[in-house]
Amino acid sequence: MNPIRKDTPFPPCTAFDHTNRVAAGSYVEVAIALKEHLRKHADASVLIFDDASGRQIDFDLRGGDQEIQDRIRKQLSSGSDSSPRPVGRPKLGVVSREVTLMPQHWAWLAEQPGGASVALRRLVEDARRSGPGEKELRRKAHERTYHFMSAMAGNLANFEEASRALFADDARSLKKLIAEWPRDIRQHIVRLYGEPAKP
Repeated sequence: MNPIRKDTPFPPCTAFDHTNRVAAGSYVEVAIALKEHLRKHADASVLIFDDASGRQIDFDLRGGDQEIQDRIRKQLSSGSDSSPRPVGRPKLGVVSREVTLMPQHWAWLAEQPGGASVALRRLVEDARRSGPGEKELRRKAHERTYHFMSAMAGNLANFEEASRALFADDARSLKKLIAEWPRDIRQHIVRLYGEPAKP
């Protein structure tokens, strides 16, 4: 059997069997742990969540460990453009869309060197380079926590109130409202809510 290659970093995720956390780690580590868990527990009801987004994900657990890793690597890279580049001048990929601005915004853009399009592109690139601000990080934390909460705790007592506390950024009320929820679900909610989102 080939050893698991560690040359490509895999995103982190967490798996639950009913309300119990059964695995946490990289996609590959969790997939392999789940394969063993399902072999031992035929009645398992497993859900896997991406830690960065809080969204539910799924793995194909057929075959050996290396096959599982290769499928996950392929699944992750399928979103990237791996097609060969054509010969000649590259296409810029410029897309024309309508933008609605106030008159004073149009006046400011018109004064910028290169015109409105160049100024808008420069503003977008500067914002992308500077990275997400604190407000954006909190928004991502709220979203990933809510995705997980709605899947795992949507039918538990105080769910609506806990959701309101989450989006109000009221950590104290949130912890109080989820205090009676299953321990592993509660701990994962606090972890997702408290960690800054990874870009």
